[in-house]
Amino acid sequence: MLEVRDLACLRGERAVFAGLSFRVAAGSAVLLTGANGAGKSTLLRLLAGLLRPADGTILWRGEDVAADPGAHAARLRYLGHQDAVKPALTVAENLAFFARLWGGEVAPALAALGLATLADLPGRVLSSGQKRRLALARLALAPASLWLLDEPTTGLDAASVERLRPLLAAHRAAGGIVLAATHIPLPIEDAEELRL
Repeated sequence: MLEVRDLACLRGERAVFAGLSFRVAAGSAVLLTGANGAGKSTLLRLLAGLLRPADGTILWRGEDVAADPGAHAARLRYLGHQDAVKPALTVAENLAFFARLWGGEVAPALAALGLATLADLPGRVLSSGQKRRLALARLALAPASLWLLDEPTTGLDAASVERLRPLLAAHRAAGGIVLAATHIPLPIEDAEELRL
């Protein structure tokens, strides 16, 4: 479903990677691993359409994603290093904003990441782990075929990491794809590893 052909990325005059090719089938997960600066975050940004490759092609179901960037953006959810939590809005209001964009129900998304008891708190009083859980709760709002997750467990305690297991499993069972950059094991069964 997702295919990368001979992808290359430059940072300044230096090649971050070149000749990168791989395929990811529906229902699969790929963990992007490697040292800091190896290009994991850069690859996710390329796959999300936030950066342009120096060379190569990214295909979705055989079609170049650059041909219709809007359609590609609609089929994915990208979670970067920043949590994108509005400090003046409550937890529920932060999620409601994305629910208006993508559809979905706020209450089940809150429950999926254990945030129901925090629903009325403003974003500015949340801990870093709670903000990360709120960012991850957006994944539970409405279906999107491709999840691109950059260090999704940053700031999370062990119980919060474990809450991701059913969310990730349900997404994959519905035919969704997960690509996650990580330095620690994630609760994903049978994930492939792509070391950069």
